[in-house]
Amino acid sequence: MKKIEHIGIAVNDLETSNLIFEKLLGAAPYKFEEVESEGVTTSFFNVGPNKIELLAATNPDSPIAKFIAKKGEGIHHIAFDVEDIVVEIERLKKEGFVVLNEVPKKGADNKLVAFLHPKSTNGVLIELCQEIR
Repeated sequence: MKKIEHIGIAVNDLETSNLIFEKLLGAAPYKFEEVESEGVTTSFFNVGPNKIELLAATNPDSPIAKFIAKKGEGIHHIAFDVEDIVVEIERLKKEGFVVLNEVPKKGADNKLVAFLHPKSTNGVLIELCQEIR
């Protein structure tokens, strides 16, 4: 794992949350994107070498909607930038981590992504990200 790529924060209202984070970080989001397969709309903020991703549900059955219903708004996941996501998935499986999707899928911000189950990572949802080349 090369670095923390971003921290994902689940929010009820993307527009309101964008205003809060614009004030906090002193800059507007650099990107907005809908990820239809995950049922979310996202916005991204640069914070030094890392990013903050705000995620708002686009339908009540999305993972973000379920997360907010259960835990409320807040940190949803920590994403790590990896060189080779397939190799990293295999390495982590051998180490005993539970991989939620063994085949990487297209995520936001031009990334291939895979997730590790929070039960195997002390309650933290971990996302692996690799830039699509």
